[in-house]
Amino acid sequence: MAGVVGGEGPSSAATSLHQRRHEMSKLFQYYLDKSTPHAVYRWIGTFILLSLYALRCYYVKGFYIVTYGLGIYLLNLLIGFLSPLVDPEVEGGPMLPTKGSDEFKPFIRRLPEFKFWYFFTFGIYDVDFYCVLEVGVWSCI
Repeated sequence: MAGVVGGEGPSSAATSLHQRRHEMSKLFQYYLDKSTPHAVYRWIGTFILLSLYALRCYYVKGFYIVTYGLGIYLLNLLIGFLSPLVDPEVEGGPMLPTKGSDEFKPFIRRLPEFKFWYFFTFGIYDVDFYCVLEVGVWSCI
């Protein structure tokens, strides 16, 4: 029981690793919260990241399958961003008010702008900076 004396051991290391991970998660959430009102700057950063990925694909002359999958993922996010939360055809037609006492229901997106930006950016980040995805075209997938 030499490893248990003084609180040192595998459980202590796991606890300190968990605390460090929790601190990093809180710091990441703090900066996400601070970036929320700055939509233009967030999107500029995202398109810079996208252009870096495009340059990487151009110079490496690869990533065709991964880029195709990324394009489908980003298109799916765009469709979710442009779609309404509730489909008016399912609820019985358009719901514009016809009388003064009718309630106006504004357009509510299925995927809010911040979540759209977050998933868009980190989809590009995942594909761009993880070397695990560098799969050759002739490799078995």
